[in-house]
Formats: sequence, C-alpha cells, structure tokens
Amino acid sequence: MERERGRVSSWGGGERREAAGMLLPCAVRRPLLRCIILSAVSLWIPAAARNKEPYAMRISCGARDDISTKPTNTLWYRDFGYTGGKFANATVPSFIEPPLKTLRYFPLSDGLQNCYKINNVPRGHYQVRLFFALIADPSFDSEPTFDISIDGTQIYSLKSGWSNIDEQSFVEAFVFVTDSSFTTCFHSTGHGDPSILSIEILQIDDNAYYFGPLWGKGTVLRTAKRMTCGSGKSAFDEDYGGNHWGGDRFWLGVSSFPDSGQPTSTEHNISQTSISPNFYPENLYQSAIVGDDDQPDLSFQMEVDPNKKYSVWFHLSEIDSKITGEGQRVFDILLNGDIAFENVDIIRKTGGSYAALVLNSTIEASGRTLTITFRTKPGSHAIINAIEVFEVIVAESRTLAKEVKALQNLKTSLGLPRRFGWNGDPCVPQQHPWSGVDCHFDRKIVKWVIDGLGLDNQGLKGFLPNDIAKLQHLQSINFSDNSLYGGIPSSLGTIAGLQILDLSYNQLNGSIPQSLGRLMKLQILNLNGNLLSGRVPANLGGRPLHRASFNFTGNAGLCGIPGLPTCGPHLSVAVKIGIAFGALFALLLVVLCVLIWWKRRENILRARKIAAAREAPYAKARTQFGRDVQMTKHYRPHEARNNAESGSNLLS
Repeated sequence: MERERGRVSSWGGGERREAAGMLLPCAVRRPLLRCIILSAVSLWIPAAARNKEPYAMRISCGARDDISTKPTNTLWYRDFGYTGGKFANATVPSFIEPPLKTLRYFPLSDGLQNCYKINNVPRGHYQVRLFFALIADPSFDSEPTFDISIDGTQIYSLKSGWSNIDEQSFVEAFVFVTDSSFTTCFHSTGHGDPSILSIEILQIDDNAYYFGPLWGKGTVLRTAKRMTCGSGKSAFDEDYGGNHWGGDRFWLGVSSFPDSGQPTSTEHNISQTSISPNFYPENLYQSAIVGDDDQPDLSFQMEVDPNKKYSVWFHLSEIDSKITGEGQRVFDILLNGDIAFENVDIIRKTGGSYAALVLNSTIEASGRTLTITFRTKPGSHAIINAIEVFEVIVAESRTLAKEVKALQNLKTSLGLPRRFGWNGDPCVPQQHPWSGVDCHFDRKIVKWVIDGLGLDNQGLKGFLPNDIAKLQHLQSINFSDNSLYGGIPSSLGTIAGLQILDLSYNQLNGSIPQSLGRLMKLQILNLNGNLLSGRVPANLGGRPLHRASFNFTGNAGLCGIPGLPTCGPHLSVAVKIGIAFGALFALLLVVLCVLIWWKRRENILRARKIAAAREAPYAKARTQFGRDVQMTKHYRPHEARNNAESGSNLLS
C-alpha cells in the first residue's frame, strides 16, 4: 500500500471535495439561502476548531508542586492520577529529556502492573510521550526494563541499554481518546522497578498521520524513528516554533548517513509548510542530506521488529539553488528493495523549488531490518530532508465496562493486597492480564469478558459482594483457603454458566441460598470447612447423583442430606423471625411488670414511713395520758365513779 501527497494540493483538494459533496444535495433540495448558510457553517467549523489552542497535559511525575521549565517556560503539573508507587529524586540520562528533578517508581510490592489514569480528557487524537529516568540512589538497579501500554494496548518494551541511547529514553505514540479518559500502565518484567519521569498528552489534528485504510480509532502509531537530515542538530517542534496542533515532536539531528550523503542547508523560506493536518514546521525543510558524485544514491538502515507493519513518511524539498527545473533530480525510493515511489521529481510534484513534499508508504517487515534506499536516475543526486517511521499497532479491544467495575468492587470487598496489581484493564494487554483473572474474547460483542476467578490461598479477609453476579460470564470461582466472612450472596444463583464454585475453608456463615439450586451447569460445589447452618436446599441435595461433586462437610450447623445431621421441624425464615420477636416482646413485658411491682412496693414503703412519722407525737401524748389515769385510779379510788363525767373535761 502506498500513497503520495502534496502538502497543500492533496489535503486542500480533500476539503474541497468534501465541501462539494455538501453543497450539491443542498442546492437540489433546499432553498438557496438556507443552502448558502449551511454550507458556510460546514466549511467554517473545522477552521474554527483548529484556531483554538489544543488540549495539553504535562505531568512531572513525583513532583509535589507545578513546575515551569526553561527556555520555553513549559508548564508541568504536579504528580496525580497514579495507582501506587513512590516518588524519588531522578537522574536524567539524556540531554533531550525535560529538566525535571523527580520521578515516580513502582516497587514490586505495589504489584506487577501500575497505571496513571487521567480523567476529563476531551475526545480526540493525541500525541502521548513518556520519558523515563533513573532513581538517584545507588542502592537501586541502575537500569530497569519494563513494558508500557496505553489504554490496554502494549506499545513498547524497554530494552537493556536504553539509558545510553537518546531516542530510547522515551516512548511516543499517537492514539485516539474515545471515552474522556486516558490510561497508561507500566508492567514489571522482574528487571528493576519501572521509573517514570514525565507524561505528556498533547492534542493534535483529528486527521493527523492518515496513512490509509488501516488508520483510525482502532490503530496506534508508535514512533520508531524520527530524524531531521543535514543539520545534525536535534530539536523539538517547540524549538522550531511549530503549530501546537502538530504536537511537540522530537527530531533527532543527523548530518549524514553512515555510508552515504553530505549535509546541505538553506535560509530560504519554504512554502507549503505548517499546514493541516500534520503541521510540519518550516525549519524541517531547510536542511537535507544529498548524494554526491562519488555516491549519488542514499541508503539508511534501522532495526525493526519482524512481522510488523510500519508507516514510513518522507519529507522532501528542493533546496539546492542549482536545481531549477523538472527532470534535473529524479530518483526512486525503495523499502527493503521494493520500489515504494518511482521517478520522484520534487519540482514537478510541488510546482517549484523551496516547497515541501510529503510521501507516505506502509510496509510489512519480514526481518529485523528496514532498509530505505534513494536510488537515483543517471545524472541525478538523491536528497532527503527528514524521515519518520511509525510502527502500526492494532489497538486491543477492551474488557466489558460493567465487568471491570464489578472487579474493582470485588477488589475492595475482598481487601485485595496491592501486590496483586489490579490496575488498568483486567484482560489487556494480553501479555499482562490481572493475576487470578481468566479472560475470554466474546466475538459477538467484540469485548473481553471475565470467565474465571482463581484467588485461592491468598490470605483474603473480606466478604463476597452481591454485585459479583454482574460477572455474568463466569464459569469458575475459586476463593478457597482464605478467611472470607459473611454470607454467600444469593445473586450467585443468577450466573447461569457457572460450573465450579469453591468457597471451602473460609469463615462464611448463614444458610446456603436456595438460588444455587438453579445453577443447572454446576458440576463442583465445595462449601466444606465453613460456619454455615440450616437445611441444605433440596435441589442441591440430589444433584451429586448426576455426576456432580458437592461437599458440605465441616459445617456443624448444616443438615438435611445424607452424611449430615437430620434436621428438626423445619421453620421458615418468617416463622423464625416471628418467634424471635415474640420472645423479645415477652421478655420486655416481664421486665416491665417487675419494674412496676418494684416501683409500687417502694411507694407503699415510703407512704408508711411518712404516716408513722406523722403519728409519733400523738401516740406519745396518749401513752402519757393513760399512765396519768392509772395513777389517778391508784391514789383516788373514791373518784372512780366520776370518771365518766370528768373524761370529757380532761380531754378538753
């Protein structure tokens, strides 16, 4: 597959064709005035979108405050969005890296997979660049190697020796953000702790780097090589004063190829530059490598991964003042010996000197070397201003969103240790699925789904949440030999395809849900070694006769099937609750009666004491009066007959 494109004519023509396609049906079907208005609006919107500043997010990993770096006063936000790790001082191994002083590294104790997730990212096309650094501590491994993924697609594996090669101190890719969030993950391979210096997320034109039918939201372009030829000076787009809608690409300066070419340059203005959709800066075309009389051809080799597709972009401009007309410089461009472009004549294609031309071709590499050859026609010398090579990576399909959320809730309820590294996507990249999670690709919905959980003997101390049933594709669950507590969720009975359920040797209590009897595909059910109680559901008790293996032993409270104690009269849950409430009411009534009796008794005793206290003086007076009467009778017997008359007087 190959494509040739002039920087202005082809893209501008594409816009004109699109505009014509809008105007024709409009003119036929609508009134003229409405047609003109709609057409003007349709042509104005894309230009307006490009006039605003693109979204840009730069994160200084490990930094506690925002930072501005010279000479461009680039703003780097303080560290955020990470799932774990620790911050440390950084040793920057390359001159091209931003002058930042901290990094974030992810020790193995935080799991094999750690991520950054940035939310509220506008949907669109983005240049993503990650810089790596070394921890400024001699006790750490000097150079970790690890894998990097973006939104579930593995894009790169750091190679040993990366800290000594400028181009390998970072990875860059062009991706589409479709769900307002961006995730990049770092996967440990057992060779040191992944250490990240910075993250850049820079919005670019939606149509940037269109290379053919494979291009789109299902494709990631990873930068394998980008170089500016002739100057020998490396630079970023920002250094060239490039348009922000083109991103901030790094161009490695190359003055010549190992076996061919001489540098040349000009200060002449270059036309057809800094235009949509790639916005290449003018400076890129003001230097070049050219052939000479001894070696008119040019050749360049680079290492690639076999059986991968690569999109190769050639930047050309006729900047030699001696070449003024068509036919004076003509050459072929070959990729691994096959002609990609034949009879390239820059002046003929651009209409004159000092004008930019971009050619693009895609090749599938069969070996580990990509050889680019500029083969001249007799009497010509080849020329090249810049080259870009991108690996074409098919983006991974993601895991079903509701199942990812269910796993995240399960992670919390089980109290899953950080060493499990359940971050990012559970199933992709396929090279790094979550530990204890089995995945299956569902071709009907074009999504990954979870079909197995194996977390046995992991020291888990949590509980099983009800929304575990949202993992509707599960066929196997094994949480045995842990310390899980609480009840068995009845929602498990809705996972129709479940074949294995092993919850043995935990601390689960309560009864066995009746809903488990509806799992007609269940072949293995191990609930032994728990604290379960009550009657085993009848629709489970007879299942082992049908080539199934069920184990309920080691639960002192279970009953109702052979091998377990016989159950007493069966009481429904409602009856048990009624009995419990009745007993509680009776107890409260007894307590209330005792309180009333005790209170009444206290009141009676208190009343008697008060009455006694009031009657004491009167009783004393009566006692003294009785004594006086007795004395009177003893000494005045002759007055006894007058007692009746004198009684009233004495009383008065």
